[in-house]
Amino acid sequence: MTQIIDGKIISTQIKDELKSKASELKAQNIEVTLAVIQVGNDPASTVYVGNKKKACEYIGINSLSYELEESTTEEELIALINELNNNEKVNGILVQLPVPKHINEDAIIKAISPLKDVDGFHPQSVGALSIGQKGYVSCTPAGIIQLLKRSNIEIEGKECVIIGRSNIVGKPMSLLMLRENATVTIAHSKTKNLKEITKRADILIVAIGKPKMITREYVKEGAVVIDVGIHRLESGLCGDVDYDDVAPICSAITPVPGGVGPMTIAMLMNNCIESALQ
Repeated sequence: MTQIIDGKIISTQIKDELKSKASELKAQNIEVTLAVIQVGNDPASTVYVGNKKKACEYIGINSLSYELEESTTEEELIALINELNNNEKVNGILVQLPVPKHINEDAIIKAISPLKDVDGFHPQSVGALSIGQKGYVSCTPAGIIQLLKRSNIEIEGKECVIIGRSNIVGKPMSLLMLRENATVTIAHSKTKNLKEITKRADILIVAIGKPKMITREYVKEGAVVIDVGIHRLESGLCGDVDYDDVAPICSAITPVPGGVGPMTIAMLMNNCIESALQ
């Protein structure tokens, strides 16, 4: 029987744990504040920002919201980030990506103080992860580790294949799996013999950005499959994995929606709580 890894349930457990931590901090007169900046009104970004605000409210974290016009310049955005970097009451700063094309995303990520980089995207955070030092870890990969651990899935010694090499998921995911003593292979759009490589995986993590690309031909029987993708098709939401085709041969799989997605926000909240303990 395939285990369905329920990200909604696990993320709620984490948020409840964080709620009690936030309450303990309040008892010590420590307030946690997250500043969220959105430039423009991309509909998907607006939904994500709304979900982050709801999570803050649920846990007992203050949230400051900055909704800026599409025409906001890079200089204006960096000036706001600097103001928040210098505001002692703000623990975490998050700029909702993507930003409009006239703004350099890399410059924005670097402008956020590493001490307040709750998204875990700053080069200093990434560098700390790569050499095993303390720092913020990007939220989706951190959430996947929690999904595996809280579902009692053994990572140590397992062969893990990650499809995708983005800075936000693929690369940090590989470092976290190495930290957990997995044997890691990263595959990507230029990988040859992809099916042969993915069929070796005990744990297959898919973040390739193509709807339903991964069918059972790519998956070893009994593997654990983590689907990071999310796509809005006419038939509804789906992931990078053809769930109906793959689920019957897995030992465990994440659904889309309701798998990895809720974990990203839960781990963002975890980073916010951590930011208050610096």
